[in-house]
Amino acid sequence: MFKLICSVAPTPTTVLVVGETGTGKELVARKLHSLSDRAAGKLIKVNCATLPIHLIEGELFGHEKGAFTGAHARKPGRFELADKGTLFLDEIGEMPLELQVKLLRVLQEGEFERLGGTTTLKVDVRVVAATNQNLGDLVAKGLFRKDLFFRLNIFPINIPPLRERTEDIGLLAEFFTRNFCSRLNRNLKTVSPDLIEKLQNHTWPGNVRELQNIVERACILSTDDALDPKFVVFEAMDNWSSDPESFPSFEENERTYILNVMKKTKGRIFGENGAALIMKVNPRTLVSKIKKLGIDKTIVSDEIQ
Repeated sequence: MFKLICSVAPTPTTVLVVGETGTGKELVARKLHSLSDRAAGKLIKVNCATLPIHLIEGELFGHEKGAFTGAHARKPGRFELADKGTLFLDEIGEMPLELQVKLLRVLQEGEFERLGGTTTLKVDVRVVAATNQNLGDLVAKGLFRKDLFFRLNIFPINIPPLRERTEDIGLLAEFFTRNFCSRLNRNLKTVSPDLIEKLQNHTWPGNVRELQNIVERACILSTDDALDPKFVVFEAMDNWSSDPESFPSFEENERTYILNVMKKTKGRIFGENGAALIMKVNPRTLVSKIKKLGIDKTIVSDEIQ
């Protein structure tokens, strides 16, 4: 993985970083930026899963004054802000289909228009995209554009989950221990071989982020010169299987939740007794999500058919 990063970093090539949640995809993006000739420019980060669907276009491409209600002034988008730098698009699999074609144009031509504008803008931006999903599967389901997938997949970097690189666990635990002891005003503590073995026997569903949190807790509670194994607690996570196929994905859980609420509201989305109010989401966002997840339209209202 490090060899791939060092090989592609000096180039302008688009990179797709693939890995489970908590493996460090943003760290890879930072390293790609810092090792590139764009290091003096900005690294702009966008999480495609957290932005409301009606705001993503304006956030990415900017908007002109009066483009929509509340647009009181011109606002540059993330692509403009990342000019001569790097744009990190996290959770790219969550990007709405209608915006994927505009992203493809920027990747191919380096140009776009602001929302509500007619002037074509050109930018020089290196894009690093990341996902914890299988984009090939999304393409097969019609949820992701095939042409965009091939444009992003020029240089994929796969980050292995922590359970597949147990030799790193001891090094990471020691690194996090040094950092947390310094930040928390604790005397430097050691990590015993027995504790490292305990850590290596865990399945790490939360990957490096989970390890970081567990070490921080142990640093706070341990009073001796070494991390106390009794404070290294995995809680219910030990019952999680290391096989991702053995428990539902986030998308499957989300689909089940929406289906249950839709059944409760008898397919109603909008209004006082609608599913959107129960879920505390924008109704249009919910409509888009229903379509994206391929939920059977026979159980929802005519409002989205």
